[in-house]
Amino acid sequence: MWFRNLQLYRLPAPWSVTLESLDQQLQRGSFQRCPSHEPQTRGWVAPRGDGALVYAQERQWLVSLCVEQRLLPAAVVNDTVRERAAALAEQNGYPPGRKQLRELRDAVTAELLPRAFTRRRTTGVWLDPIHGWVGIDAASPAKAEEVLEHLRWSLDDFPLLQVQTERSPLAAMSDWLAAGEAPAAFSIDRDCELKSMSEEKAAVRYVRHPLEGDEIKAHIAAGKLPTKLALTWRDRISFVLTDKLEIKRLTFLDLIKEEAEKNAEHADERFDADFALMTGELTRLIPDLIAALGGEMPIA
Repeated sequence: MWFRNLQLYRLPAPWSVTLESLDQQLQRGSFQRCPSHEPQTRGWVAPRGDGALVYAQERQWLVSLCVEQRLLPAAVVNDTVRERAAALAEQNGYPPGRKQLRELRDAVTAELLPRAFTRRRTTGVWLDPIHGWVGIDAASPAKAEEVLEHLRWSLDDFPLLQVQTERSPLAAMSDWLAAGEAPAAFSIDRDCELKSMSEEKAAVRYVRHPLEGDEIKAHIAAGKLPTKLALTWRDRISFVLTDKLEIKRLTFLDLIKEEAEKNAEHADERFDADFALMTGELTRLIPDLIAALGGEMPIA
């Protein structure tokens, strides 16, 4: 239930879509099993497994996108194509041309696809219509875009915007490391990645290493800039901030999870408690992070 990553986006607040309308619109793109002739299918599933496509608590909503893929390794297709191409060459007295090879590859793929194993993965989406946040539990913008594409297809209106701050994370993280101190509410942890902006793109990575020494400052003075920096917020959440304003390796510390355990006895109660605490913490963390980056740029 706890998100591990956060690709963050903006909605005009308050968002006018009602819970009932959202659920009805998501039904258009509900999940269906992957047909034997398709390499992939995707759709909305119940986050809690109770049939409802939107889990709601205190105007905080959770939806889940399930992607099912057929696993057909390229090596298997290539081996089969080579065998059949060799047989055609022996039969005809000359090797098949490019067009015939493409047709052969398509035929082999269509033949093998129904026999391929399937794999599923589910991505959570947190919707905060009150404060106008959308957070996707995806490790990369590409994975998040897969979810956003299906949301745009499913919903009548989804006016999503990128989060823009007055200071770039790159500049802010450079200043924090140079000063050896993060803004109020945050502390610098022990992981960092610095990259040169030159064509060589030289990079230095620190893992579980003190970051307050002269060595880090020397790298920054030499032109290397931080693209990733591990931080902790109010001793409650640790994460890695990237130069693209991605929040990765999101970890809710033991204190928060202990609070959830105190308030739950059964699985359903645990889900409720986890979601309430997670969204409650995120709605406090995000404004502090935005403020540390100089505030949010006005939405045009």
